[in-house]
Amino acid sequence: MSITSAATLATLDRSGPRRITDLAVIEGVTQPAMTVLVRVMEESGLVERRGDASDKRVTLVCLTKAGTSYVQTRHQTGVDAFARLIDELTDDEVEALVAALPALAHLAELESQDQEGSKR
Repeated sequence: MSITSAATLATLDRSGPRRITDLAVIEGVTQPAMTVLVRVMEESGLVERRGDASDKRVTLVCLTKAGTSYVQTRHQTGVDAFARLIDELTDDEVEALVAALPALAHLAELESQDQEGSKR
């Protein structure tokens, strides 16, 4: 699976159903490229298109159960890999990581705000 596909699935998991145009902006690709990507993921059973109850002209891309399962499995695989690597660090290195956590959390918050700003 491409990085853009995986990122799009993660975006849908975090933020819920989205328009194709919104997904294209968030992932930094063209709308036609996102349309093709969504079609491929739809054929793979990872996403589906649904109408928007508040605006019948709008179609939203939604994760399927298989898509949600894929995102969760991928996330857990990453968590497990980091846990194994952290176990290889010295106590001082682990302490340095713990000390860096507030700054890393702030970076994640800033990135989230930046993404929200680009959606508008």
